[in-house]
Amino acid sequence: MDRGLVWFKRDLRVRDHAPLCDAASRGPVLGIYIYEPCVLRADEHDARHLEFVNESLKELRSDLQQLGSDLLIAEGDAVDVFERLWHTHAFARLHSHEETGLGQTFDRDKRVRSWCRERRVEWHEAIQHGVFRPLTSRDGWSRRWNGYMRQPECQTLEALSPWPNSKTLDLGDTRSPSELGVRELCDLSDRQRGGTQAGEDLLRTFLHERGETYQRAMSSPLEGADACSRLSPHLAYGTVSIRTASHAANERAADLRDAGGNGLWLRSIGSFQKRLRWHCHFIQKLESEPEIEFQNMHRGYDGMRVENEAQWNEADRHAYAAWCDGRTGYPFVDACMRSLNETGWLNFRMRSMLVSFAAYHLWLHWRPVARHLARAFTDFEPGIHYSQVQMQSGTTGINTVRIYNPVKQGRDQDPDGVFVRRWVPELAELPGDLVHVPWESADSLFSRTVDERAYPTRLVDHATAYREAQRRIFAVRKQSAVRDEARRVYIKHGSRRGGARLQYRGAPEDRGDR
Repeated sequence: MDRGLVWFKRDLRVRDHAPLCDAASRGPVLGIYIYEPCVLRADEHDARHLEFVNESLKELRSDLQQLGSDLLIAEGDAVDVFERLWHTHAFARLHSHEETGLGQTFDRDKRVRSWCRERRVEWHEAIQHGVFRPLTSRDGWSRRWNGYMRQPECQTLEALSPWPNSKTLDLGDTRSPSELGVRELCDLSDRQRGGTQAGEDLLRTFLHERGETYQRAMSSPLEGADACSRLSPHLAYGTVSIRTASHAANERAADLRDAGGNGLWLRSIGSFQKRLRWHCHFIQKLESEPEIEFQNMHRGYDGMRVENEAQWNEADRHAYAAWCDGRTGYPFVDACMRSLNETGWLNFRMRSMLVSFAAYHLWLHWRPVARHLARAFTDFEPGIHYSQVQMQSGTTGINTVRIYNPVKQGRDQDPDGVFVRRWVPELAELPGDLVHVPWESADSLFSRTVDERAYPTRLVDHATAYREAQRRIFAVRKQSAVRDEARRVYIKHGSRRGGARLQYRGAPEDRGDR
């Protein structure tokens, strides 16, 4: 029997699912999801990711059952799971999306490919997002991305043919974080919920109700929580395809133009469409160079910071713990981290500020910083994550050095201190602008550490840390060998706007926002 097994990974949906459609066109179909130890035990994994996945799996199983098939939920190494299933219900084809994930999943895919060759199982992989493999040059990437997004979604499935004797299978069920031994960073009550229905509801309300002020409000941690699409975890775990989101945005923009246009709405939707492209642009970096999960994108920055935490001094360890917990002494930084730890979401500009503060003010290596943030982000997407953390830490060699002034950011993005007072209640009684500079208060409760309830003193002085970070990073950048290596990085990973060939003119630099 020509059975097809559809392997769901970070694509937990039935709509616009090329592997599922392909398998359905060839014969009986069964879906499978595997709780893999290599994923569950990764430093980047957290209970909030698993709970989002579990909610999505329950909906996915229901959707497959309504179509006439089902979802098998297994636990173990993927090759071992496939081997056991193949022995009891031999299948001829394995269908999945290409995955740009962590090193663990990259190595796992190599083992699965070898197993498929050994068992003569055909493995059919389909493109995921607008990320292409193999890709030897970024020239023409934008045209390929546009071409993929213009393609119609995969056909809507009306029915699936189930595997013969599938009722003899133990289909399993979702398992909790405690059952799987998955760590929990914080209470999970305030995180986003999974499932295609939740994702499509967010897409609809963003494009028709919430998103009018998106272009302006996305930089605010207060307004952005509602004005941003909040689709990121659904794109990360594939409950909604990026092509579905792109088509919906295009249709909404066309309707607005046909109705005479609304400039604010159209500009916001245009900004959203650009970010859908950036989503794939950054994932393509990890797809093209998986090593950037582990090493500097630009190797000229090797040794600039101490990566191995075992080699940190006591001050480094204290600074890192304070940064993770939101107790750096800078109210806006701490409010952003506490909010992120609790909810699993933070707007992009504030994410950048958190990394910048760790990288430049505290001079911490991006690897430990990336691990904590990966666990905190419900929408953790490896390709975007490691590309962005390196970019904000200044180790790509090609991007602007941006050292955020945490006081200025607080005053700009939270002028009345509403966000700070919500997440740093120790400062709630401080009047006016003092909430952003509590060290200027005459009250000893805010100007120095008295006990565990008091707000801590600043880990560093911004002006001093700023000057020292500038000195260190530009001492590296001015070396001729480093400039030559930057050209290689730029050619491999730089954006080709409008599909043009890249013309390298050197790495842009600035002095941050002081």
